[in-house]
Amino acid sequence: MQDQTRASTRGSSFHRSIGLFTGTAINMTQMCGIGPFITIPIMVATMGGPQAVIGWIVGAILAVADGMVWAELGAAMPGSGGTYVYLREAFQYRTGKLMPFLFIWTVLLTIPLLMSTGIIGMVEYLGFFFPHLSWWEVHLISLAATALVTLLLYRRIESIRVITIALWVIMLLSVIGVSAAGFSDFHPAYAFTYPQGMFGGKFFVGLGAGLIIGIYDYLGYFTTAYMGDELRDPGRTMPGSIIISVIAMMFVYLILNISVLGVAPWQEIAHSTSVASLVVEHSWGHTAAAVMTLLIIVTAFASVFAGLLGGSRVPFQAAHEKVFLSVFGKLHAKHGFPHVALLTMGVLTAVGTFFDLTEVINMLLAATIIVQFIAQIAALVVLRQRQPGLHRPYRQWLYPVPCVIALVGWIYVYVSASTLSLILSGIWIVAGLVVFAIWAKVNRSWPFAPLEIREAYLEKD
Repeated sequence: MQDQTRASTRGSSFHRSIGLFTGTAINMTQMCGIGPFITIPIMVATMGGPQAVIGWIVGAILAVADGMVWAELGAAMPGSGGTYVYLREAFQYRTGKLMPFLFIWTVLLTIPLLMSTGIIGMVEYLGFFFPHLSWWEVHLISLAATALVTLLLYRRIESIRVITIALWVIMLLSVIGVSAAGFSDFHPAYAFTYPQGMFGGKFFVGLGAGLIIGIYDYLGYFTTAYMGDELRDPGRTMPGSIIISVIAMMFVYLILNISVLGVAPWQEIAHSTSVASLVVEHSWGHTAAAVMTLLIIVTAFASVFAGLLGGSRVPFQAAHEKVFLSVFGKLHAKHGFPHVALLTMGVLTAVGTFFDLTEVINMLLAATIIVQFIAQIAALVVLRQRQPGLHRPYRQWLYPVPCVIALVGWIYVYVSASTLSLILSGIWIVAGLVVFAIWAKVNRSWPFAPLEIREAYLEKD
């Protein structure tokens, strides 16, 4: 009864119907996309052999620790908005709307970059059917695919439930199919023979770069943190769904990785641009590989469609609540969807396809780590001090140990990113600071006006 009262005071109208099993399934659906099928070769090349499995294990540890940060914040401040709400509540005392504004500004870059990885992966797998595509042909196909997704989204779309379910089923078939193909012609010597001196001086440099790839494949573990109003017993369901989904996906990735590594020498795996096709063709022949390749291409396209559909709503929501540029709060006059955000993200997705896949992953994480992940750790600490009376259905276990592990992990990932990604992401964030200053002056907001403190989630006496 007490929880229901708190929910009603926040204006919640959601039905608490999502339990631990459903929440875990939702997280796993978001985590398991085309990622492993395009990153296994990169991980193997980066780590220098079959020890690439360590990258996914360390990535899981970071995801679990960071997931506990998401769980506390998401359970205490449920509903739409996610990170920008957490940052708004925590940093309003000193910097007004700066941090939530910067987060949304970063989202304008990171969501398109994430979608670019899907387009890049799709075109790489098209290479199975068209192995001699030129540089121009590859990028023309990438641009055409991005334009097609944007065109298909340029209308009111009420739900993506069918697309999400279809995406999950196809990806499940792909994971099972590739794993089965790998184990049907498995050679333990390939999978478990490690290079001499693998733990030498270069190991931790490789691990840092591998961790970038590993954590990219786990992104989505925090999905239920955006659904606190719809969770039954959020204090149990939210952390449970996050931790179980990460551990479950770790085993999925390990099984998939080992099955792939057992088919051919790791050097051959490392240089493959369509590793799932390679494994299935090696074990079951060209026709089976062609079917598997088509499934992965469809999955890649569908994931970009669903990602841009959901992502374009994020800046719209923030602009509607006067936390971001007002132009992104406008709806299409006829169809009623946020067309400015969609077109902006579509263009940036197209630009992202001109970069190397590894560089794109580096850029999206470098841009996100400071403004989102590290900022959220700080937000949790600040809110514990500033709002001790905030109702927290879940309080982080062993606090502050998970915060420290997550902070160290994210710093390690950040300093391991490529120089180009650090420069470009840094330029984007600095540009965001400039845009914020102009926006704040026009809207008479801090630092050109007194701070406005509104503790939206504290109970009113």
